[in-house]
Amino acid sequence: MTSTVPMQVHFHGMLGRFALDVAFTAPAHGITALFGPSGCGKTSVLRCVAGLQRLDGRFALAGEVWQDERQFRPPHRRPIGYVFQEASLFPHLSVRANLLYGHRRTVGRGVTETIRLDEVVELLGLGRMLDRSPRHLSGGERQRVAVGRALLSQPRLLLMDEPLAALDRFSKEEILPYLERLHDTLSVPVLLVSHDITEVERLADHLVLLRAGRVEASGKLAELQADPKLPVARLPEAGVTLKAQVEGFDAEYDLTMLALPGGRLQVPGVFGEAGTTQRIRITASDVSLARHPDDGSTILNVLPARIVAAEKLNHAQIMAVMALGEAGEGDRVLARVTRKSWDLLGLAPGELVYARVKGVALM
Repeated sequence: MTSTVPMQVHFHGMLGRFALDVAFTAPAHGITALFGPSGCGKTSVLRCVAGLQRLDGRFALAGEVWQDERQFRPPHRRPIGYVFQEASLFPHLSVRANLLYGHRRTVGRGVTETIRLDEVVELLGLGRMLDRSPRHLSGGERQRVAVGRALLSQPRLLLMDEPLAALDRFSKEEILPYLERLHDTLSVPVLLVSHDITEVERLADHLVLLRAGRVEASGKLAELQADPKLPVARLPEAGVTLKAQVEGFDAEYDLTMLALPGGRLQVPGVFGEAGTTQRIRITASDVSLARHPDDGSTILNVLPARIVAAEKLNHAQIMAVMALGEAGEGDRVLARVTRKSWDLLGLAPGELVYARVKGVALM
């Protein structure tokens, strides 16, 4: 049974000349991403969680304390799986033997086997390569094996340190759907380190923003994405990641109908059966604002919304935050507009507008 007690993380101290002082809580399920620029302390936090780096502080998972001022559980007694940038498979062993490398020892110590080989093979699509040598695998395939090996060690927490950083674009696209399946089916919580916001948006539920060894913000992914004062909302590719439910399909025009809190969207193509949930992304540059709902535009998705905040990005542009629905009761989206357009329409927080969504990406 999945615990509802949040993960508690607090580490502080000096790593050479680098000062780390990080404190946050994270859900005991799903994927929590540590995001920030290079050198901000992301990997150091993961190493502290694993017990590989010892700093003062506290770490507790599901109410069980692994470290505080009175105790420090050594790395070999922490039930974690660790996936690094490089797969680091044993070249003299088959894929099957690599997968089971830590499994027998873990189960032999009396740890209950909750994650089985056949489940991992199915989840990660490894069936055709079990008897092959890692030398004959692509980069994405090797990393899938590394993830499977970590899972078969029966972890209570999975740590992933830039697992896609060493892969080319095509290998990343190959492995991402499998990591998304992990997100949907795995009960083990995951701490993911990444400097790629695209990866974070596809995989994470919770986001911890790090800067210079400290937590800049922590919370649900969509909430932090929609805060115009935070750096993720000021990126050129800024947008929000939301969950929408498939309502139906317009066969005449090949459109899928999606419902989300505060509005409905029409998206070209077929994306799941009615009642299923889809993860979607709406980019700030794909949203424009209007005072009236119908001005003859070719844009199908025109949603009423309330402006809840606005932040000047530079002398020419403003980032506006809207809550969908006439009363502003729904999900929040972003719109990057010119300051001139903002002034010409006389826009201000609290006012009703119509968000014209030019594009919706299903992730």
